[in-house]
Amino acid sequence: MTDAQSFYGRWAAVYDRLASAPGVSSWRERTADALALSPGDTVVEMGCGTGANVPVLREHVGPAGRVIGVDVTREMLDRARERPARTGESVHYVRADAARPPVRDVDAVLATFVAGIFEDPAAAVDAWCDSVRPGGRVALLNFQRSPSALAAPLNVAFEGFVRLSASGTRLSRQSHASAFERRVAAARERLTDRTTERRYETMAGGFVGLLSGTIA
Repeated sequence: MTDAQSFYGRWAAVYDRLASAPGVSSWRERTADALALSPGDTVVEMGCGTGANVPVLREHVGPAGRVIGVDVTREMLDRARERPARTGESVHYVRADAARPPVRDVDAVLATFVAGIFEDPAAAVDAWCDSVRPGGRVALLNFQRSPSALAAPLNVAFEGFVRLSASGTRLSRQSHASAFERRVAAARERLTDRTTERRYETMAGGFVGLLSGTIA
């Protein structure tokens, strides 16, 4: 078991509560909108965690569509399957490495708050783009430092979040945050290279960034 699997397995219940916190639902709606989903589409979430995005995705693709959640941590998927709103005939969970997803020719892919944990985020984004049919969309939702001068105290909290989520490595708080930011930047650069009709927007005072694009 990797450090990440062990960490997220231990904290699955806490993660689920945070993922369902007030205000987060608006981020999910905007992310689903960025994917330009249509009824009958198949959408895959890479690193789906406890399935918090599933209800809004299922609403967008309708009863004829499919929502597939891919995650490597069994405890996360177990919690997803326990929630009636996150299960159903059109919902499928797959335990697999999101960096090497076992899916092909889908209509859309999203990854929320996971790009910064991969050792090679650009390769992961390549795999996600390769999974999407031409004309489909890929979206990355990530935490980031806010550029606002008023946000300096909260940027310290951001560094703490990154350190906690990177549990198991021996780096300073600043090193954790820098490594996380480099990985997010690498993921965004690769998505920019691989897509057209790109769209970038920020939420939560600049602490959340959403980048999406269309596969040519």
